[in-house]
Amino acid sequence: MSHRVYLDWNATAPLRPQARDAASAALDVVGNPSSVHAEGRAARRLVEAAREQVAALVGSDARNVVFTSGGTEANVLALTPVIGAGDARYVRLMVSAIEHPSVLAGGRFAAEEVERLPVTESGQIDLSSLQRRLAADAGKALVSLMLANNETGVIQPISEAAQLVHAAGGILHVDAVQAVGRIPCDINALGADLLTLSGHKIGAPKGVGALIRRDAALPIPDPLIRGGGQERGARAGTENVVAIAGFGAAAAAALAGLAAESGRMLALRSRLEAALTRVSPRAVIFGAEAERVPNTTLVAQPGMKAETAIIAFDLDGVAVSSGAACSSGKVQPSHVLAAMGVPPGLARGAIRLSLGPTTTESDIDRFIEAWIKVSAALLKESQGIAA
Repeated sequence: MSHRVYLDWNATAPLRPQARDAASAALDVVGNPSSVHAEGRAARRLVEAAREQVAALVGSDARNVVFTSGGTEANVLALTPVIGAGDARYVRLMVSAIEHPSVLAGGRFAAEEVERLPVTESGQIDLSSLQRRLAADAGKALVSLMLANNETGVIQPISEAAQLVHAAGGILHVDAVQAVGRIPCDINALGADLLTLSGHKIGAPKGVGALIRRDAALPIPDPLIRGGGQERGARAGTENVVAIAGFGAAAAAALAGLAAESGRMLALRSRLEAALTRVSPRAVIFGAEAERVPNTTLVAQPGMKAETAIIAFDLDGVAVSSGAACSSGKVQPSHVLAAMGVPPGLARGAIRLSLGPTTTESDIDRFIEAWIKVSAALLKESQGIAA
């Protein structure tokens, strides 16, 4: 079989060599990190070293990092009406219409307490709408916004949103899963009170993530998993030492290579998008007018359906994904593109291309070759059906 081209890094990143080495070494550490003997202390050292590495990736303090099973759990842990000190209760959850499903589901807020906020045609949160809604009703609000959208790559104006949220007495949770390791992500500069990360998006093993607080004075009094006092009482259960060690190593590697990789990704994406618009002048690149993370392109060719295109690309040795959410074999138009006002017919053709540290210029060129072949075949087929 010829070399496959992997352009689905936003779904999951291949395991970094540093993470593989750290996880492999951790397999030989037998102690429970809560045990006080030498073996337990050895496991604890691995967990705490990784906590330092993950905290450094987002400019936080290690004591503010709570390890979870992934981004979804971290999101749900954050989205609770009783987070914070005292008996204050957040009576509303406000989320943008383009959030990850784990945020759109509302966490532990009741359905009637969740409000979705509109976005602009470019895919950014409508700040004026956020400001109006914050001022409209009494009671404190918890607001949850993603830093970079997983489909379009569009970066959200988090710092500006944080100012509005804090002025209204609320707190801000930021899902930074698709941004961290691709653009600078400092929890203090962003003004986020809570930040979600996912290990496998940056080349760590699957099954580990983190919820990070900006300030240790913001407690997490309502853990999802109750039992022992692990993670300073925020998440019970023996820590996944192997995955956490890999997460720490991946975080350190991502931080060390951030500036160089960000520039390299941008150059590759520019090469990709220039070629796409050259060979397919009718192709639409969503969010192109907004600032995006440098590794992501969401593109649609009118008349080409994503579900058939993805299979055709796969058979041609190229792994890409769709801007549509698939469940039980049923393809639905992307809620992100719907929120941006994209017509359903065009949205159903959205193909997401996401790059990573091992993506090369030859991978981009190979994809363009496949695009020319696949799009020509599918457009011809669709025209034949229409006739």
